[in-house]
Amino acid sequence: MSTSARMLRLLSLLQTHRFWTGGDLAERLEVSDRTLRRDVERLRDLGYDVDAVRGAAGGYQLRAGGAMAPLLLDDDEAVAVAVGLRAAANGGVPGFEDTTLQALTKVIALMPPRLRRRMGALQTQTEGLPWAGGPVLDPTVLTTLAQACRDDEVVTFSYTAYDGTGSTRRVEPHRLVNLGRRWYLVAHDRERQDWRSFRVDRVAGVPATTGQRFRPREIPGGDAARYVSRGLRDRPQRHHVSVLVRAPADEVAAVIGRWGSVEAQGDQACRMTMNTDTLDWPVLVLANLDHEFEVEEPAELTQLLGRLARRFASASASS
Repeated sequence: MSTSARMLRLLSLLQTHRFWTGGDLAERLEVSDRTLRRDVERLRDLGYDVDAVRGAAGGYQLRAGGAMAPLLLDDDEAVAVAVGLRAAANGGVPGFEDTTLQALTKVIALMPPRLRRRMGALQTQTEGLPWAGGPVLDPTVLTTLAQACRDDEVVTFSYTAYDGTGSTRRVEPHRLVNLGRRWYLVAHDRERQDWRSFRVDRVAGVPATTGQRFRPREIPGGDAARYVSRGLRDRPQRHHVSVLVRAPADEVAAVIGRWGSVEAQGDQACRMTMNTDTLDWPVLVLANLDHEFEVEEPAELTQLLGRLARRFASASASS
């Protein structure tokens, strides 16, 4: 590896880790400790603030608050960023489509020719099927809440509950959880003195940060995603779905994930249940299982499947 390439690699590593021991950096770069020290000095000569800690546990890090180096990505990282932006631009995060499309254009323009060709192949040979009907998110609301979670800072916001009731909440934000097309904030509500989950798309206006810090609490169960999914299962929904599937329980559970529950009914059958506002997700789950099943409830799901079956049968007969 040339000196220039090695220094770029060193700069990239310093960006991705708050503190590196000298031994770890030397091993990653496949150089001696002496060469590593020279490379660090070269970075300092170029204006990058790299702090060094001496001793057996010594190491290096970019100085906090100093001039940050330009973003450096290796080939796989650059492609991963572009793929993620493409998914978001295709409606993966409702409300972010235009912004992510602009970012994707900039990222691809900055790629070297060999990576642009890889991304060009990915774009021309991939068909996107945009999701529709998901709640639209305000990017500023989402990022403000994320920063408050990171900084342990109390926030206040106006919130509209599922029944249309409005209220003002003052909370200690813990974590953002993305489940399917929806985003949730898990937080400790100071007025109610209990944990709550809030749909981010139901937050009205940009949350007000208070500058007040709090000592983080332990969330019940220790897992924010599990807390949200459990709350969704227990919360009254428009439809309670129960389906008897002729397949092993673990196979069905792998498809349904956290959106429902599965109870074994012998080795080759199970009962799948979920609470949902719409029947789109149960239909997708059943279509992906590729096993015989019997809908126990609701009747609306049976009727919807019947309509879909007739539509597909008609399309098949006319082809």
